[in-house]
Amino acid sequence: MSLNNSSNIFLDSVPSNTNRFQVNVINENHESSAVANDNTDPPHYEETSFGDEAQKRLRISFRPGNQECYDNFLQSGETAKTDASFHAYDSHTNTYYLQTFGHNTMDAVPKIEYYRNTGSISGPKVNRPSLLEIHEQLAKNVAITPSSADRVANGDGIPGDEQAENKEDDQAGVVKFGWVKGVLVRCMLNIWGVMLFIRLSWIVGEAGIGLGVLIILLSTMVTSITGLSTSAIATNGFVRGGGAYYLISRSLGPEFGGSIGLIFAFANAVAVAMYVVGFAETVVDLLKESDSMMVDPSNDIRIIGSITVVILLGISVAGMEWEAKAQVILLVILLIAIVNFFIGTVIPSNNEKKSRGFFNYQASIFAENFGPRFTKGEGFFSVFAIFFPAATGILAGANISGDLEDPQDAIPRGTMLAIFITTIAYLGVAICVGACVVRDATGNMNDTIISGMNCNGSAACGLGYDFSRCRHEPCQYGLMNNFQVMSMVSGFGPLITAGIFSATLSSALASLVSAPKVFQALCKDNIYKALQFFAKGYGKNNEPLRGYILTFVIAMAFILIAELNTIAPIISNFFLASYALINFSCFHASYAKSPGWRPAYGIYNMWVSLFGAVLCCAVMFVINWWAAVITYVIEFFLYVYVTYKKPDVNWGSSTQALSYVSALDNALELTTVEDHVKNFRPQCIVLTGGPMTRPALLDITHAFTKNSGLCICCEVFVGPRKLCVKEMNSGMAKKQAWLIKNKIKAFYAAVAADCFRDGVRSLLQASGLGRMKPNTLVIGYKKNWRKAPLTEIENYVGIIHDAFDFEIGVVIVRINQGFDISQVLQVQEELERLEQERLALEATIKDNECEEESGGIRGLFKKAGKLNITKTTPKKDGSINTIQSMHVGEFNQKLVEASTQFKKKQEKGTIDVWWLFDDGGLTLLIPYILTLRKKWKDCKLRIYVGGKINRIEEEKIAMASLLSKFRIKFADIHIIGDINIKPNKESWKVFEEMIEPYRLHESCKDLTTAEKLKRETPWKITDAELEAVKEKSYRQVRLNELLQERSRAANLIVLSLPVARKGSISDLLYMAWLEILTKNLPPVLLVRGNHKNVLTFYS
Repeated sequence: MSLNNSSNIFLDSVPSNTNRFQVNVINENHESSAVANDNTDPPHYEETSFGDEAQKRLRISFRPGNQECYDNFLQSGETAKTDASFHAYDSHTNTYYLQTFGHNTMDAVPKIEYYRNTGSISGPKVNRPSLLEIHEQLAKNVAITPSSADRVANGDGIPGDEQAENKEDDQAGVVKFGWVKGVLVRCMLNIWGVMLFIRLSWIVGEAGIGLGVLIILLSTMVTSITGLSTSAIATNGFVRGGGAYYLISRSLGPEFGGSIGLIFAFANAVAVAMYVVGFAETVVDLLKESDSMMVDPSNDIRIIGSITVVILLGISVAGMEWEAKAQVILLVILLIAIVNFFIGTVIPSNNEKKSRGFFNYQASIFAENFGPRFTKGEGFFSVFAIFFPAATGILAGANISGDLEDPQDAIPRGTMLAIFITTIAYLGVAICVGACVVRDATGNMNDTIISGMNCNGSAACGLGYDFSRCRHEPCQYGLMNNFQVMSMVSGFGPLITAGIFSATLSSALASLVSAPKVFQALCKDNIYKALQFFAKGYGKNNEPLRGYILTFVIAMAFILIAELNTIAPIISNFFLASYALINFSCFHASYAKSPGWRPAYGIYNMWVSLFGAVLCCAVMFVINWWAAVITYVIEFFLYVYVTYKKPDVNWGSSTQALSYVSALDNALELTTVEDHVKNFRPQCIVLTGGPMTRPALLDITHAFTKNSGLCICCEVFVGPRKLCVKEMNSGMAKKQAWLIKNKIKAFYAAVAADCFRDGVRSLLQASGLGRMKPNTLVIGYKKNWRKAPLTEIENYVGIIHDAFDFEIGVVIVRINQGFDISQVLQVQEELERLEQERLALEATIKDNECEEESGGIRGLFKKAGKLNITKTTPKKDGSINTIQSMHVGEFNQKLVEASTQFKKKQEKGTIDVWWLFDDGGLTLLIPYILTLRKKWKDCKLRIYVGGKINRIEEEKIAMASLLSKFRIKFADIHIIGDINIKPNKESWKVFEEMIEPYRLHESCKDLTTAEKLKRETPWKITDAELEAVKEKSYRQVRLNELLQERSRAANLIVLSLPVARKGSISDLLYMAWLEILTKNLPPVLLVRGNHKNVLTFYS
């Protein structure tokens, strides 16, 4: 039956992420509508369940009487499609639309598919309708094909069913573990190490039952806090493979994650050798007892260890399923051995065991063993350092996070339960062995007390044995002397040996699996590029075979070296460093207060996590101080290396979140501080357009704002709002990335406006944040003003007026070649594109020439189709050769060179500062800051000021005194006394010819004609205006003469910017002033501050 044609059934498919809001896809053909209207009974709705069962079946709401139809549907065996597979079409226009809550809308309800990453292993990524698609006017009568409808529904052009089918094929054969087999079993096996069987009794003997229990609880406190932190991080989002490395790197960033990930993987690899050597030593002891040594103890350990590692490698490479089965078998053996010990404590002791110190449960023994009795050289912390490695291993389950069905559920549940169970076992064994076995025993069954002997008051004495000679000479038995106490106490001794084998082999197997998994995740992130080779995985489970081989080589090397006593403390510290960073990650994420920190596991506290981190660091020094120092040095070196390399990753770490919080707090704190002249710094808005189009303008500004002030590169998009906003939004990230790539410490900002002046006005008013607001506007000189439309000139001069209105300083920069290199960039991009196409075509032709014999010409067409090579390709190839043959000079080589002139180190010379008008000191401050930069440090300041001819020396002394009080170094001071004399006739003639096309000449016409011309061309320069400001015009021309005479050889000229009084100076006359003032000169900065002090000589 076809469900879509059924008139009375509304099908809701419940995806894997069941939502409360269901979307019904309603069949809208006329027949079904008619039938549906006949049935007036309301539908019965069934509330969505979040249970596991509900996630695996369909929810179908049916009306009364349709149960039979419902049953037939389920029995028919047809596969129900998801919502994304249905396509509704309007019956009249065939226009595609979606149905949400029964209405025609593209607005989609919340679904998990919208929030997945591209390439997610848990399901397909689906793109929701964009805001533009929902907000913009819907085009009418647009027929959309079913294929495009699929693309809309599924987000990326791949039909949902097909995508799901592909994903199902990919997942076939993949082995995933639940929380028991994947986490609980592994953690228990790793925590229950050899220490349980051969050292715990000695620890109880040294520290006593009381302090022994305290040591166990203190160790458990460290691991429990770490477990809580691990659980919180693991439940704050989807966890991929990589274990501790993944958790730390995604929380604290690649710097911490990359450093700890490498040493954590190495520690696991060396731990394989440690556990295997522990196993081999036990086997060699058995060989000694049976007098079956192969060579000698050391070489026998190497031989047995090597064979064992090869076998373990075979199990690991065979697949995770085999490894998991082996772990379960080892756990069963281990549990039997532990139960065997407890059974042995209640089996009545015989004379042989009594002579060795075992008397079953005795209150006197418990009382005697409750307090500590440390031997020479031992203490609480030394005993704690010996026991603590036994409590580690809590990350064994997290390390295979990529192989877990649900890491978010499995890691917290399995890890915390494993810590609880193993702690109970450790406490039980410690208390039981302390209540059954005395500290010292001779092992001599004849050391019994006979009547008449004096009793020394010990527990053994009260039980009929005299072990008093152990105080004067060493004994071989008892808690303090015999490491095989558990084997003696147990009901069947060989089971304890089997337990030791199980503990060592399971820990070795877990480490052998963990190291490659963590290392593979680290290599996949490409933090260390040289290790990319080990990122490759094989098979359905993406097994890191190369990592297995590397781990095997490292383990074999350390087994053959056999110096594990030296390396063991460092390995323990490596693990503790990982625990410390996990705890710190949890604290840091909480402290950063990021809205993205929402762990589902709520049993944690940020301060407890911080305490856990500090505790781990303290334990590192308790275990071995020099190993702790080595660990910190290695981690610091790796941290610096990763920070220097700056891997191109963005994981939304808490470091980023805290940086934002710190920046926000600092910005808010700044608002409470009043501005002070000593802290003034140029904070600039630079009208660069796209920052890459006017690099010279940005470079000179960056030279005096870098590391000292704010720099914002601004662009105004003028035109139809819709197009402008789209263009602006699409380029924001690219242009900010260009700034970062070129190491320019600046921000990029853009606005869309109806005209250029309105956009700049918006930027001047709204840019910045709190005290970090721009106080200086930097613009390039409008070189083409004489050819530009009048509106452009009005906007250009208008923004200068606007800046002064907002009390913002202005800097106008002029270089002879101009700033805009956008045309050069376009040509370069086109050349690069054509060159890439040419290389691709050549590669395709070359490949197909090799395949021509076997595949004929079909391969060529196939590959050419992939590259979209059409019949016009030969023509395009010809154009490549034509363009490449062009000389670079045709693209204005001088302009390209000029655009980079401020990037280079400036030659030895001068910066000439013409401080003609006191603007608060900005004209002097900017060149002073430039001289502090490395590129400008060889340039000395020469100061030029106006003065009277008859007071040149006095004014020179006064200016030198002022500059010395400002603590500004200078090479020379020049007092210009002839600024106000008339310029020579040639210079004035040039100025008059410049403004001639823009003059009104109303004085030569009758009054009526003159008034008419003023109304028609109000922008022209009138004779009255020219006469009123004639002295100022003389000054601009005269200044150019002086500049030509004195500063023609300067590296840079900084000059006071003349101010045009609003309503008095026309725009064209002002542009003529700027033109004649800066004509034929080196690079010029026209500067005018806001007439508020930016310099002070007060402390």
